[in-house]
Amino acid sequence: MAINLSKGQKIDLTKTNPGLSKITVGLGWDTNKYDGGKDFDLDVSVFLANANGKVDKETNFIYFNNKQNENASVVHTGDNRTGEGDGDDEQIQIDLQNIPADVDKVAFTITIYEAEARSQNFGQVSRSYVRIVNDANSEELIRFDLGEDFSIETGVVVGELYRNGAEWKFNAIGSGYKDGLSGLTRDYGLQ
Repeated sequence: MAINLSKGQKIDLTKTNPGLSKITVGLGWDTNKYDGGKDFDLDVSVFLANANGKVDKETNFIYFNNKQNENASVVHTGDNRTGEGDGDDEQIQIDLQNIPADVDKVAFTITIYEAEARSQNFGQVSRSYVRIVNDANSEELIRFDLGEDFSIETGVVVGELYRNGAEWKFNAIGSGYKDGLSGLTRDYGLQ
């Protein structure tokens, strides 16, 4: 049975699930009806950050054009350009035991592709969530529903896995960015 998290809640992931190593992080969303005439294309990006919260090298920025880090411990399974249908819209496969030692945080974000040009924002997105599934038995361990707290934002930090000694924890963040992917890449130390 999955644990439903609230914004700001932190939970042990590996300590409460001994032996957990391979997980899938699924992210999903729906778009509200609107008359803008342009399709919505939401994208998941993952930032592998050091202890200072910065990404040391471009290969630690995972997205639809860079689908994995150097040792393939974090892999983006592909871009969903419509968000149609039930279930996860995009997924990230993670091998917790092989994440490089210099990575302290794995942050999951969702941005709207060409949001400004298309006059789109997260106020037009509903039922967005992140969930973590144990690959060994397909059990959903954690779920965080973001709610409808956004209006002008074009990017959201959904949550992050972070090291706590030898264990991994998850932090349900749900923090919006009005300057989308450019704001996220700037704050994570990328140009």
